[in-house]
Amino acid sequence: MIALALLLAVVLVAPNYAAKFLFPLKYKEHVLKYSDINGLDPFLVFAVIKAESGFNPRAVSGKNARGLMQIAEKTGEWGAKKLMLENYTPDSLYDPETNIRIGCWYIGVLMKEFGNNADLVLAAYNGGSGNVSGWLKNKDYSDTGDRLDRIPFKETEDFVKRVKSYYSVYKNLYANERLKSGP
Repeated sequence: MIALALLLAVVLVAPNYAAKFLFPLKYKEHVLKYSDINGLDPFLVFAVIKAESGFNPRAVSGKNARGLMQIAEKTGEWGAKKLMLENYTPDSLYDPETNIRIGCWYIGVLMKEFGNNADLVLAAYNGGSGNVSGWLKNKDYSDTGDRLDRIPFKETEDFVKRVKSYYSVYKNLYANERLKSGP
């Protein structure tokens, strides 16, 4: 009861502090570095990490996706090969820098594939790029063929909504902070 009262007091007295506690910039150095390399908005990467793992580098999904950005083993191996990472093993995905590096690379690949359409990229990140490409060709899911009117996987639909919501919070909460990698 005391802890709840203390938390409520912090939220009321210092709402910005409380919000930053709930939406941290953990692993900022890695996120900024690999976002920059891959031409990504770092707030989007922070939102994906928050949605995927809640910033837990040891997180494992029911499908054995691992680490901060919940990278599947197959995607991790593909990314490690493309990025020429030496001594890569699936357990490397528990290393925050490796996970963020591969995750940002993969989001960059999806951005190119889906014309920088964040909704399609997020749907592909969660539900698979092959599925998204198929949905775009199906009138039940896309009237235009370039955006999704409906996502048939509930988990993917919820993921896209959650990441977009978190992204909005990150952008508003840290709008006045200069996020840059390097000096």
